[in-house]
Amino acid sequence: MTDRYCVFGNPIKHSKSPFIHGEFAHQTHQTIEYTAQQAPLDGFANAWRAFVDVGGRGANVTVPFKGDAFALCDTLSHRARRAGAVNTLIVGGNGRTYGDTTDGIGLVRDLAYHRVALIGKRILVVGAGGAVRGVLEPLLAEQPSEVVVVNRTAEKAEQLTDDFADLGTIRGGGFDTLSGQFDIVINGTSASLSGDLPPLPDTLFAANAWAYDMMYGPEPTIFLQWAGPRGAKLLDGLGMLVEQAAESFFLWRNVRPETAPVREMLRKSLEFDEL
Repeated sequence: MTDRYCVFGNPIKHSKSPFIHGEFAHQTHQTIEYTAQQAPLDGFANAWRAFVDVGGRGANVTVPFKGDAFALCDTLSHRARRAGAVNTLIVGGNGRTYGDTTDGIGLVRDLAYHRVALIGKRILVVGAGGAVRGVLEPLLAEQPSEVVVVNRTAEKAEQLTDDFADLGTIRGGGFDTLSGQFDIVINGTSASLSGDLPPLPDTLFAANAWAYDMMYGPEPTIFLQWAGPRGAKLLDGLGMLVEQAAESFFLWRNVRPETAPVREMLRKSLEFDEL
């Protein structure tokens, strides 16, 4: 019988996950079915149980359900507990639900793919929501000299500092606390989707710095459009999407797909609006 997987979200029609996992399955000769499922905003747990009842073996979880997924798990990975969110669900042999998060490792692997060194670097992360919380542990594990988190609500950034202080040098606050230059600036807010730009100083980027937006699209995000003329090299979140999916696929199937060809296909599909 074909093993069934899906991605849960609301809305979900725009999701590239069925394409990505379909390519992974073809590449690795895995016989699976992967679909997109829109769960009711107040009914994620029921949607997951219904999927398991008809043979579902695992799922990806995207907005706004990563917290709901965290809450329903019987067992959580260490990194999911740290993040307080789950984007990968697995049905164990005993029928219990295991939860993990692959977003942070997806970001770090994407940076490594582009040969962006993190060790000893000064990193700025903009935002303090769930997306940022999910990437801080893997970022700190790469031993940067410092991670600074800034947010419009300073208290949220300060809370992240307290929560992750045992893992490395990290501090947080409001935008008015920013000082100095950074080697890597990561936009972890959804502001790019609404065309908003965080209030960042023009002198933010060190020589040869990188600007990374977790969002992506056929055109550079407004954050990347701002960062380019200020001397930064630019990356968007498409590679992170593919890399976090590859980690989920590995957790489900115990085989690691090659991400480079899927990256290329996905980028071309964005350019020509084929997906």
